[in-house]
Amino acid sequence: MQSFEHLHLHTERLSLRPLRADDAQALFDLFSDTEVVRYWGAPWARIDAAHEFIAQETAAMSGGKHIRLAIELNEGGQFIGVCNLFNIVAPSKRAEVGYCLARKAWRQGYISEALTALLGHGFGAMELNRIEADIDPRNEASAKSLERLGFTREGYLAERWIVNGASSDSVLYGQLRSRWMARP
Repeated sequence: MQSFEHLHLHTERLSLRPLRADDAQALFDLFSDTEVVRYWGAPWARIDAAHEFIAQETAAMSGGKHIRLAIELNEGGQFIGVCNLFNIVAPSKRAEVGYCLARKAWRQGYISEALTALLGHGFGAMELNRIEADIDPRNEASAKSLERLGFTREGYLAERWIVNGASSDSVLYGQLRSRWMARP
């Protein structure tokens, strides 16, 4: 199993890199923002959650279980979010993609830019054949980001999750290596 602990990806405006201990405050700020996590669950209430998360993610990256990278601006090095490939099923060459961006960085094209690099790595170096996304249908910005990246809406699952005590639906999206590589 390959390790992802040294994976770094770069774009014109962004650097994607493994989480570090000094990301704890920025990570806590991200996951304690109720607006940012409204489709995921309860916001973090303690900074300890960030420290624990970083330790877990560092071990998972080292063990090749999944990829979770910090997204930071090249100019100034500001942490603005995270993106990940998880639920990697090597025999099927499949994984899921996830992402979370700080509110101050919304609507600036950063998620599309970060995911272009991450998906390129997934379909390229990792030789994945399929990458999936599972989003809340109310999250229109996320749907638009996926569609801009060529993902196809493939299904709707009613009341798939319980989020903050309430039933939540899911929309499933998929992207194939063949479609990704054929993009202009």
